[in-house]
Amino acid sequence: MNATPVKQCNNEFMKQNEKLTAVAVFCALKKAYHPPRTFLSWKTPLDLLVATILSAQCTDARVNIVTKTLYKKYRSAEDYVKVSRKILERDIHSCGTYRNKARFLQEMCAQLIEKHHGKVPQTMEELVQLRGVGRKTAAIILWTCFGRNEGIAVDTHVIRVAQRLGLSCHKDPKKIERDLMESLPRKKWGEFTTLVISHGRAVCTARNRQCQKCQFGQRCPSSSKLGKNDLAKA
Repeated sequence: MNATPVKQCNNEFMKQNEKLTAVAVFCALKKAYHPPRTFLSWKTPLDLLVATILSAQCTDARVNIVTKTLYKKYRSAEDYVKVSRKILERDIHSCGTYRNKARFLQEMCAQLIEKHHGKVPQTMEELVQLRGVGRKTAAIILWTCFGRNEGIAVDTHVIRVAQRLGLSCHKDPKKIERDLMESLPRKKWGEFTTLVISHGRAVCTARNRQCQKCQFGQRCPSSSKLGKNDLAKA
């Protein structure tokens, strides 16, 4: 993919009249935030795979509360498979949609046992074949656990911030991911997600654009300071 070199980011960020680029956004956020590789608690790749499945339509904070106990009880794919569905549902109940998630976890772990000797695979192609695992989850696992940049995890924060900053005009997460991957050096893909999430939580929030606090306030095509409409709601 043709990506703008990171070394150009400082110059790009200073050109106030030009359109924001993903590289410029990355460099600015890198100075402002210092997030971990993921906001979910984990010790093993299986832990994180379970946590990312539980995080669908649930806050990271709630998932981290649930997994604090869950990880002690379930230490292998076999542990998730052999427990009764009712007990697993009870253990993850507060994460929401617990029936579907319990089914996904057990079916996913059965696949790990059958096809991967109980281990979490290390390729995008293999991960997305697992029950309940899409590109977002796979990208998180690959970057966080194995240091592999195979995609950009596009969650609700990334969708909103990318749209507001004009980094993508799409609504489909796959198309937004494609736009971002084409705009960023591959080695920055994994880090980009948590930087954007940090900004989305602190400043570029869902309910109210805090443009008066935003470092992109004078350039953002959604800036209320400039009287612009919110592109994330277009």
